[in-house]
Amino acid sequence: MGSARRWTPKRLRTKLIHIRTRLDLSQSEMVDALGLKGKINREDISKFERGLREPPLPVLLRYARLIGAPLETLVDDKMDLPN
Repeated sequence: MGSARRWTPKRLRTKLIHIRTRLDLSQSEMVDALGLKGKINREDISKFERGLREPPLPVLLRYARLIGAPLETLVDDKMDLPN
């Protein structure tokens, strides 16, 4: 069991920012839109978007469902978000 950092998609943070801004939501509103009030907060969204923290898989799944896209779209750097 090494202590190496887990691989994170390079484009993930920009995709998360793009989703929120395309929906015209603040970071606090994004928490509500994801249905995660009380589980995560605005500061968590900020950390996800700055690449300081990787969102847990269930949170990524909520992002994907919010925009009606497969989870793969968020985590595959070769894929673009749908229009």
